[in-house]
Amino acid sequence: MTPLPQQISSAAVGVLVRIASMLADLWPQYGLTIFTPRLELRLPREEELAELAHLAGRGVHRANERPFLTPWTDGSPQDRARFVLQAHWGQLGGWSATAWRLGLGVFRAGDPLGVVTLRARDYPVVREVTTSAWLGIEHQGKGYGTEARIGLLTLAFDHLDARAALTEVFQDNHASQGVSRKLGYEWDGISVDARGDEAVVSDRLRLTRERWIQEKRAPVRVDGMASCRPLFGL
Repeated sequence: MTPLPQQISSAAVGVLVRIASMLADLWPQYGLTIFTPRLELRLPREEELAELAHLAGRGVHRANERPFLTPWTDGSPQDRARFVLQAHWGQLGGWSATAWRLGLGVFRAGDPLGVVTLRARDYPVVREVTTSAWLGIEHQGKGYGTEARIGLLTLAFDHLDARAALTEVFQDNHASQGVSRKLGYEWDGISVDARGDEAVVSDRLRLTRERWIQEKRAPVRVDGMASCRPLFGL
């Protein structure tokens, strides 16, 4: 006879599978998954969202750095975790075909590493997307950020028919600058923002479809896109 804990585990797995199927039927983005050589990018379920929130609470950059406009080092770990929850729920609740934000959890072998976000306004006309990302500090420096961005850009260019992808990077954020340049982004002007009580300059960077298709990359698979197209205004 199968031990009771395994019986409970099997039943729980069956319930989770059914819930996931119902969610994907009602909200097709839950069926959208991007597979890179090491990573899986998809909307997190509630228990996974809690894990991602706690991951952010433990830190997404060193205390003596400020590479994001989001003040990740302000407040308590609980404050940072709650910010992740609110951002995720707000993106889902505010979704429309003309103004959307897709925040995907980054997972390796089921373990949460961070979040990558693809967003757009007036997408059916403009066909431009903007990317952003954060990783838990313990997962940085291992190439996961670059690999996750390639997965996100594959979705944008190869499945959403984007003309260009944009990002903004502080001029003193050398690591992110290097990743963007390596992927083919080119300088597209500057922007000035308030970072606390100082004005900081960011480089606006643009990656065009023409530049994207020139580069060879590891294969990326995107599942579940067909049912999502109307939700992206396509």
